[in-house]
Amino acid sequence: MRTRTVFLAVASAVALCFTIPATASAAEGEFTYRYYDEDEEIQVGTLVDPPSGECIEIPEIADWDVDAFRPRNDTDSTAVVFLDDDCSSDSYYSLRPHGGRGSDRLLLRSVIFS
Repeated sequence: MRTRTVFLAVASAVALCFTIPATASAAEGEFTYRYYDEDEEIQVGTLVDPPSGECIEIPEIADWDVDAFRPRNDTDSTAVVFLDDDCSSDSYYSLRPHGGRGSDRLLLRSVIFS
């Protein structure tokens, strides 16, 4: 009888672990960048509290053959910027949390936060 009770308690605890949704982590703060719009004017884009561990394609330039530039990382996580759309290129650069930035020459199309 005791073995069955212990087994039931353990099985219930395991089942409960699988039913509780995982909390999504996010980098808190803002990540900003510049890009040229259709009229070739410089615009500023911002990602606010972006999700961590997920590749984010820069939305304003997703359908264009242009790159964003001059990123600034004001989040609490490290940002790694990539020159391609899916965070898989060998060309990448890390920006430290709380103020890491790149110059106008640092081009990017996607970013991932740690």
